[in-house]
Amino acid sequence: MEKQSGGVRLLKKSKRGLVRAIFSRTGLVFTLLMLQFFVMFLFMVWFDDLVSYFWAGHYVLSVIAFLVLVNSQIDPSAKLTWIVVILLFPIFGMLLFWYTKSDIGHRTLKKRYEKQLEITHNAIVQKAEVTQALPHDAPELVSLGNYLEKSGCHPVFAQTQTTYFSSGESQWEAILAEIEKAEKFIFLEYFIVEEGVMWGKILEILAKKASEGVDVRFIYDGTCEFTTLPHSYPKQLKDIGITTKVFAPVAPFASTHYNYRDHRKILVIDGRVGFTGGSNLADEYINLRKKHGHWKDAAIMLKGDAVSSLTLLFLQMWNLNEPSPEYERYLSSPPETSFATDGYVIPFGDFPLDAYRTCEMIYIDILNRAERYVHIMTPYLILDGALETAIKFAAQRGVDVTLIIPGTPDKRAPYALARTHYASLMRAGVKIYEYTPGFVHSKVFVSDDIRGVVGTVNLDYRSLYHHFECAAYLYRTGCLYDIEKDFQETLSVSEEMTLKNYRKKKRGYYFLGLLLKILAPLL
Repeated sequence: MEKQSGGVRLLKKSKRGLVRAIFSRTGLVFTLLMLQFFVMFLFMVWFDDLVSYFWAGHYVLSVIAFLVLVNSQIDPSAKLTWIVVILLFPIFGMLLFWYTKSDIGHRTLKKRYEKQLEITHNAIVQKAEVTQALPHDAPELVSLGNYLEKSGCHPVFAQTQTTYFSSGESQWEAILAEIEKAEKFIFLEYFIVEEGVMWGKILEILAKKASEGVDVRFIYDGTCEFTTLPHSYPKQLKDIGITTKVFAPVAPFASTHYNYRDHRKILVIDGRVGFTGGSNLADEYINLRKKHGHWKDAAIMLKGDAVSSLTLLFLQMWNLNEPSPEYERYLSSPPETSFATDGYVIPFGDFPLDAYRTCEMIYIDILNRAERYVHIMTPYLILDGALETAIKFAAQRGVDVTLIIPGTPDKRAPYALARTHYASLMRAGVKIYEYTPGFVHSKVFVSDDIRGVVGTVNLDYRSLYHHFECAAYLYRTGCLYDIEKDFQETLSVSEEMTLKNYRKKKRGYYFLGLLLKILAPLL
């Protein structure tokens, strides 16, 4: 066991070597672009008399690509981006479009995941008393439930206690307390993991529980191998009793898995307690390391019936490559304790390769049903046409639509692109605030003190189109008042943007956003 400042690290950190950038999306784009320039150079130098034919072929390719794109089923905003890219760089653009849309390396994944959805479509059955009560208590959940039933196994639950955490620190304290109580199993699924105090203390308890016979399983996204964890990390965890899988680990770029990441944050303990929200497992999420000022995050803890949906989401991902999934073992026995609480909870997930944009549709549903207010916290604001229209329409109907986004960016490009939406939204009546102490990483919707969402879903193309995501939909639960209180407290230390001041503040980002706007769906 190796000590470090403020915590415990159980594993010896190994060297990762050079970041394998040539296998990333950036490496692919650079390679294809250089290939086009190389082909053009060869034609001009070696085949000077054929240059006219080359440009004629260029033109024909552009027309064919234009017709293909106009008749495709992709999002209109993405369609415009691809048209511009292909018209400017036909060879590069068509190769990149073919590569990203062919789903090389993901066809197998898609089939496996669809098989898991088929196996588990009725793994959790909505209780009869809930089905009978919804038409009278919550009629809007009947239609929403019908949609979620088609997109996956996401029943509506009562008898679930909800606790909202307004910071990564408060969630971390609850996680430490709950995993200490584990007796049967602990399931973790996270996007980012980095050695430090936060993960070190959690890992210490996980190792102890594993030694006591608790089934500890861990999934993390393969992008961690680029920056935070060595390739050998699963073996190191196995040595202390933790079974680990890496979603889409680093591999040569003959695969499109870099388009689709496991962005979920799920922790389930014994099927009785579940967590989800924005926080990953690294020290900046609890403000022990301040990379971008104060890190503002949010999460939710569920206790009771609804935890089974988070268990199912984890097992679906875990069993992608398993011939004999063990769903019944973990889902057949309900939690021993039920909670007589008000309201309903629907934990849900989103699968990027199916026909449903589940997360975006739920956000739009909240906006369309709102009567008094919709308050939103999001770290990124890169909207497609449908979501931007829904936000503006709600404001134009007289609904108080207020967004809080970061005042200090973690990445320049997304922050610049967010600002390209400011003018259009503000002219429609939307209020936009920037969190002055630092970076807002919360992914929160709350509306009319009636409905809300807390989870992992950002308002950008990556989350809404390309990531595995999850969240909890809340209807008339007591924690909605805590969410709104947190929103107001965050608002009090945020600066309102106006049509007059937002261009003057950080003017360079405004111009960067204008340049990047056309590429937004690809970022």
